[in-house]
Amino acid sequence: MRKKPIRVLIAKPGLDGHDRGAKVVAHAMRDAGMEVIYTGLHQTVEQIVEAALQEDVDVVGLSILSGAHLPLTEKLMAQLEEQGLRELLVIVGGNVPARDVEGLVALGVARVFPTGSRFDEIVSFIEERVGG
Repeated sequence: MRKKPIRVLIAKPGLDGHDRGAKVVAHAMRDAGMEVIYTGLHQTVEQIVEAALQEDVDVVGLSILSGAHLPLTEKLMAQLEEQGLRELLVIVGGNVPARDVEGLVALGVARVFPTGSRFDEIVSFIEERVGG
């Protein structure tokens, strides 16, 4: 049984300026007992990886509404690998067309939660994969 709370980093990479969804998901995760670190808007992949390292998180959740989910995720996964953090659970949420889900999974994303996904589904997935 896991003794410490699951630590989740919620990140808004790139130029996307909308974060209401990320904040609502973060709130749902906190309500479920997770520790959530929200990086704020306009983060670079380098900043996200550094925050994941410094905060010793179990999960990195990218919230992307800009359409740049494939290149941003590819860059993130490469940098996590470089830092020895490839074991982190990475999830992606936001405006992700169904045709891109397979590509994100091929990059190493554990699950994609498109806009409109249920919060309990997100929380349950994380708890099942990381432990609760």
